[in-house]
Amino acid sequence: MVKVLDEHERTMAFAQVALGQIRSLRQTAIPRNYEIWYVYATGYNAPLNKIINETLARSGKLTEADLDQIYETYLSHIKTTERIDKVGARVIGEIDDVIKVLGDALAMTGSYDASLSDATKKLSSAESREQIKSIIETLLHSTSEMRETNKALEDRLTLSRSEISNLQQSLEAIRAESLTDPLTGLGNRKYFDRMIDMAVQGALASGEPLSLLLVDIDHFKSFNDSYGHLTGDQVLRLVGLSLKQTIKGQDITARYGGEEFAVVLPNTALRQALTVADHIRRAVMAKELKKKSTGEILGRVTISVGVSMLKQGDDTDALIERADACLYAAKRNGRNRVICEADPEFTVETHNRVA
Repeated sequence: MVKVLDEHERTMAFAQVALGQIRSLRQTAIPRNYEIWYVYATGYNAPLNKIINETLARSGKLTEADLDQIYETYLSHIKTTERIDKVGARVIGEIDDVIKVLGDALAMTGSYDASLSDATKKLSSAESREQIKSIIETLLHSTSEMRETNKALEDRLTLSRSEISNLQQSLEAIRAESLTDPLTGLGNRKYFDRMIDMAVQGALASGEPLSLLLVDIDHFKSFNDSYGHLTGDQVLRLVGLSLKQTIKGQDITARYGGEEFAVVLPNTALRQALTVADHIRRAVMAKELKKKSTGEILGRVTISVGVSMLKQGDDTDALIERADACLYAAKRNGRNRVICEADPEFTVETHNRVA
């Protein structure tokens, strides 16, 4: 009883902190805001607390845009595991129900078999019309019961088939979310690792060209230091949007990690890949960055891109290492540029790094 009271008091304290923050900042008391401040009060989500404290220290408030971004970045993806657990529980429950119905049907089948055997024996020894009539009536009753059981089983299996199909679709949606970066909407690192391995194996087997772009946002740390992590997140979204608008078809885009992105280009030789990379670079630079909370124009974002192409004898790691070395060369040679492994800057850079 003491433990229950302690838990009640502890959670009520968190609730009071959450409501106090909503009241003091004059925010709407909607579930999203309450959840943000409740999690903040628990202290369990350190990145969320850090971004809130930083934003409040800088501007003294959290706008609706800030709250939307905080929720999408630091809370919404956590619900994926909870959703998987719920769907899993429903699948198990559905299987248990079907097993029970099947068990009842099997029991009924056994009973019906026994009735048939008994009727066969009695018919062979029946001596009067009344005895035969009684045996047939008993058999008809058992047959009717068996028919009803089979109909119930058929209905339940039809319902289960529909339910399991719906659950399968839910799991597919959750699976897609688990492979998606919640901030940019691109594939995440897990998605990239899976897809590039498949692409490399396919290209090596078919002999088709395959290129890789590694993209890094220039001076990203300065955006965070100058304007805060929420603005940094906006920069990431801007680059993600540029990639979505530029990359189409079978090409694979992902957030590689931090401020880095990756693009896998199947059936694409180096020269074509360079063209794609420069289109991305120009698309990013064409967008003007505006601070959502204030409308302040913060300038334009630039990126550096490293490009490599798969060679015979390569594996995934070798392809990535060369693209990374090209990206490093682009950063060292002024940023806001594309460098591939055929460029002299890459050759010099590689020599310097080995030395």
